Amino acid sequence: MSILRLSHVELRVPDLELATAYYAEVVGLVETAREPNRVFFKCWDEHQHHSLILTLEPTHGLNHFGFKVTDAADLDHYQQRLEAEGVAVRRYAKDEWANGHGEAIRFELPGGHQMELVHGMAQVGNLLPQTNPPPRPMGLVGIAPPRLDHIFLTTEEVDTATRFMRDVLDFRMTEQVLGDDGYQIATWLEVSHSSHDIAWITGPNHGLHHFAHWVDGWNDLRTAADVCAYHGVNIETNPTRHGATRGQCLYFFDPVGNRNEMFTGGYWADPDSEPITWTEAEMGRAMFYYDGVVNQKFLTVHS
Repeated sequence: MSILRLSHVELRVPDLELATAYYAEVVGLVETAREPNRVFFKCWDEHQHHSLILTLEPTHGLNHFGFKVTDAADLDHYQQRLEAEGVAVRRYAKDEWANGHGEAIRFELPGGHQMELVHGMAQVGNLLPQTNPPPRPMGLVGIAPPRLDHIFLTTEEVDTATRFMRDVLDFRMTEQVLGDDGYQIATWLEVSHSSHDIAWITGPNHGLHHFAHWVDGWNDLRTAADVCAYHGVNIETNPTRHGATRGQCLYFFDPVGNRNEMFTGGYWADPDSEPITWTEAEMGRAMFYYDGVVNQKFLTVHS
């Protein structure tokens, strides 16, 4: 029984056409389906039907996120574990929530976030042939990241959220920022052997700090920054490096207020690796290794 990786993110957007144009032309995602109040996207190297859903609502933020499981039986396994913890689980049949979406279970995490485990999402292929493919398609636009990478959420009790992810859903903690009082300020967890697939930081319940797409290297971060600057996108943090995860990053905002990240680097996490601890005094270096400072604006999120 296993959870594989981050599958998809559903965002609220108050201007669907503006957000759709941004994610298609600036981020460079591929639109795969459209409904009156929802638009579905995937990255060019993803085979599944969608990894980002934009849903028209009055506010911006996160509606739900999902992780992919290996087999349909995994849904039964985790539903039993969740219900044993007293967590209510809603089951969706294939295509019930959306065409192409797959069979899924949805539940609420301790901090109020809606999480889903999904299996059997429709496979639509990437933009390359299956025989003798080139390394990259021609004609990509915008930043054009190859895949979705991770999600970073806020909660009032990082300890509780982290314990739930580890004990109930089998995530492994790779790093933490430990406060002087002994409580966890931030944690990074993985299921895919990457440095992290999900992370938590102290903040309001239900909060989305950011979600991230993967790019292949430092030069791609520079190109992403060039694209953002050309299109007048609000760049929050220029290309730099994290201490925690050792990854390199670029932060910016979509036109309705959702924070995006382009991420690369990091390390391979073995299941028996001991978690890395950052002290509260070095939290700034954990977040931004070169500057060693986290400003209050970066810690501000909306539920």
